[in-house]
Amino acid sequence: MTSAVPPQAHVAFGDLPTADLTVDAVYARGTEGHAGDDPIARLVKGVGNQGGFRYKLSPNKQSVRLVLLYTSGANVDWPDHLDLETGTFTYYGDNKKSGEDMHSTRRGGNALLRDVFAASHGTAADRLAGVPPFLLFEKAVTSGPAGVRFRGLLAPGGPALTSDDELAAIWRSTPSARFQNYRARFTVLDQHTITRNWIEHLLVGGSSIEGDCPQAWRGWIKGRAYTPLLAPPTTMIRSKADQLPSERQGQAILEAIREHFAGHEHDFEACAVAIWRLIAPRTGTVDVTRPSRDGGRDAVGQYILGPAANTITIDFALEAKCYSTSNSVGVREVSRLISRLRHRNFGVLVTTSYFHRQVQEEVHEDGHPISLVCGKDIVDVLRQQGHTTVGAVKRWLDHSFPQP
Repeated sequence: MTSAVPPQAHVAFGDLPTADLTVDAVYARGTEGHAGDDPIARLVKGVGNQGGFRYKLSPNKQSVRLVLLYTSGANVDWPDHLDLETGTFTYYGDNKKSGEDMHSTRRGGNALLRDVFAASHGTAADRLAGVPPFLLFEKAVTSGPAGVRFRGLLAPGGPALTSDDELAAIWRSTPSARFQNYRARFTVLDQHTITRNWIEHLLVGGSSIEGDCPQAWRGWIKGRAYTPLLAPPTTMIRSKADQLPSERQGQAILEAIREHFAGHEHDFEACAVAIWRLIAPRTGTVDVTRPSRDGGRDAVGQYILGPAANTITIDFALEAKCYSTSNSVGVREVSRLISRLRHRNFGVLVTTSYFHRQVQEEVHEDGHPISLVCGKDIVDVLRQQGHTTVGAVKRWLDHSFPQP
């Protein structure tokens, strides 16, 4: 017997062994104060109660039947990230300290990623034999009982990713050593509920495309066809708190950027262009103009669309505001950018601060094609590119934007 779960529900600890998994439902942890309180181990017997990689059987023997990935979202050096709009999930492997070979970690998570992503590019038979279903859980931030939130069924890779983008070995460093870890990208498949029947079928060694198999998973195994779970945002207005880092290291990263350009804030324009390139990698040539009478400084650029042999470009205008967190970007600054869109397809405004609510409302309600990049967005994209500490960001600034 299984217990179905409505969206956004909380499932009691005692009900976990028979519960289905429903996207965004929260599964409560126990209250005894020991390792047995872990909800994932109770949801799926035999996968363990610690670590980011939980699985049935052995990665070394390539016998894994089911993988549960867990992320707390709290490790700023390794910023796991779920993009709800595109259904793309970025996850970092388990070699997070120097001193080990990348594929020789205790839990074998990186070896599992290596083998799974290799099999994913093979035949349907290769995928069926070498790619177990992945189930994603994250630490629940909720007013209800503490626990984990189920985020969905994952397939390795994505419909718009190259093989190099899907699984990449990236470098990190300590004061005395350098080491590598994997950055893996998955797609959350459009499957609202994972039934208890399918979970139990997998645990006893059943084929992943038999039993109560989700159609989205069967389609991926047979033809590597991705059906992402897409969730366009309904709330377009972000509060000040949503636009600025909440933790000290993120705040210090923004402060390091402001200090680097202190006294010559107009030079932040080139940095804003570089940040935009990280967010939008197909940005082409960008020209930074001289300061104008009203103190503004603009850049105009091109964004590239289409295949490499036959591209087209669309024009955009960019402005940058190196403001403190006590100074929001207001209507005047955005109106200035809007006035420059007459011959441009879209606009970009990058700030180390945040955007006033009125600005966001006017941009969205009037349909202006402007991307608003705030302080938190800057910190997030720098971390995703490996600039995870204040020191790393300062080195990037010194090298890329040297000051007299």
